[in-house]
Amino acid sequence: MTSYIPSDVCSTQIDFDLDESGAVHNVMFTRGCAGNAEGIARLAEGRSADELIELLKGIPCGTRDTSCPDQLAQALESELAARS
Repeated sequence: MTSYIPSDVCSTQIDFDLDESGAVHNVMFTRGCAGNAEGIARLAEGRSADELIELLKGIPCGTRDTSCPDQLAQALESELAARS
């Protein structure tokens, strides 16, 4: 399980598993908008990290330049970079 501390969003932590094939599992957001977080987690389940990064990176939230989906993309990028 990887834990990531997001910035400038309502969520205070994002946890996820990334298997050896690069598929994402068990995404959990701590705090934030519960419905949106659960929706993102369900949609992310089993997808490749690369696909999720492409889909989620750069999504803003209101007047913020980032969002929980964007922070998940950043967390996945960070984990992929750490593994290479």
